[in-house]
Amino acid sequence: MNNAALKQALHKHYARNQRWGFMWALWTAILWGAWYVPGTALWSEHPYVDISANQQSLRLAATAVMTWIHAITVFFFLLLWNLVLGKVKDYGRTMVRFSKISKWYALASLCGGPLAIFGSYMAMGFVGPVFAAISSLFYPVIGAIIARLWYKEKISKRAAIGMCIIIFGGMVIYGPSLFGEMDASNPNAWLGYVGGIMSAIGWGTEGAVAGRAMDVSDPDVGIHCRFSFEILFWGLLILPFLATFTDLPIKALIVDTFTHSKAMLWIVLAAACHAYCYTAFYKSFSLIGVGRGEAIGNLYAVFALIFIAAFTLQLPQWYFIVGLFLTVLGSFVMFSESAESVAELRDNSDAKVYS
Repeated sequence: MNNAALKQALHKHYARNQRWGFMWALWTAILWGAWYVPGTALWSEHPYVDISANQQSLRLAATAVMTWIHAITVFFFLLLWNLVLGKVKDYGRTMVRFSKISKWYALASLCGGPLAIFGSYMAMGFVGPVFAAISSLFYPVIGAIIARLWYKEKISKRAAIGMCIIIFGGMVIYGPSLFGEMDASNPNAWLGYVGGIMSAIGWGTEGAVAGRAMDVSDPDVGIHCRFSFEILFWGLLILPFLATFTDLPIKALIVDTFTHSKAMLWIVLAAACHAYCYTAFYKSFSLIGVGRGEAIGNLYAVFALIFIAAFTLQLPQWYFIVGLFLTVLGSFVMFSESAESVAELRDNSDAKVYS
């Protein structure tokens, strides 16, 4: 094969990886946006609807229970996925190789579960849901910076511009409502601000850690390991600690959730969205990198409002259209990058090998 034919073959290979990487990232955004419908509806069912907004500790405990049951349901959807793909044995081999591989997924589960999700609920409870959403929109910047500093993942000028446009589009979508939620008279608002920072750092760090883990493992297997560890963290450490050392009705919340069919229906629907959202998320990292995958995933803000509008029949405001235009524009700016530049994700000249 001559040099021209080799270059053409490599270009086709890089272009295919780029195309599939952005497609997986776009599916991440669609399914993440869809998740908000059943995820929000769950709060309207027993036992969660019976908890008043003033019972903050009980609401946080209920959130922990909800998150644990949700993670268990996601685990079974991922088990079905890997059964179809014939990767269950690979999942088992990856889980037991803790010192070399699965330790990264354990760390990713801590960042994406108790840190990011718990922080996001703190932001919702103490400031408001709009602030929680807009604070999380900055997570691609966190992930890209960590990936750059840790294992030298490249961020081109065009990719950085596209990321900034997408983040600005998300700010336009949520910004007008955000200013209406700020309440200087709320003495506990600082807890919400801390929660917003936790969510952005958590999801951004998870992306960087997952990108490192997939250097040595398969993304379909990796996401299964990630949720396995989240189940263990909630079920063996956090919830037993709350049940033992507090008066919170953890056991009653668990039983009431499992025995209430409507609550479980919403959890199953939310888990289906979340399972395959995360599957697409992790696949995009190995193809187009952490920064690009998370930036395109940031389109969840647009799809969340589209799905909410479709189910509530409430049309979005004018600034939603502006934000939609900006986020789509940012995606096209990133996608217009050359296939070769996306393929060369790492600068390995002075990178260290981690084990």
